[in-house]
Amino acid sequence: MKIILTQEVSGLGTPGDIVEVKGGYGRNYLLPQGFAIPWSKGAEKQVTVIQRARSAREIRDLGHANEVKGQLEGLKVSLTARAGDGGRLFGSVTAAEIVNAVKAAGGPTLDRRRLELPGSIKSVGAYPVGVKLHPEVTAKFSLNVVRAK
Repeated sequence: MKIILTQEVSGLGTPGDIVEVKGGYGRNYLLPQGFAIPWSKGAEKQVTVIQRARSAREIRDLGHANEVKGQLEGLKVSLTARAGDGGRLFGSVTAAEIVNAVKAAGGPTLDRRRLELPGSIKSVGAYPVGVKLHPEVTAKFSLNVVRAK
């Protein structure tokens, strides 16, 4: 079965890649989860749109990834969230909120899907967050979650 990936699937490819997979894997997992669309001539034209969007937010090369890593590791990222008296948050901190906090702290624009969180963040405190910038480069920074006044 020929499909076009719309999201990154580990071991298979990146968005915009046209890949051949077993029928059951494509029909029962990739298509219903929204990771891929069926291949057709019209859908192949969408590949250019997907690849253009990916290149706009992608790290260009290893040197650029190391440069962004240096920026991230020097940042003090703080995020305010509503919390109860014991420091327990009302809800949890999402990857999109972390990306916005990094941008507000003067850091680069990141892709939320590349964040590596230490599990769900449900209380105030400091948490280590990793960002997979390149297959060979992972940046780590500390996220400080504080209680909103």
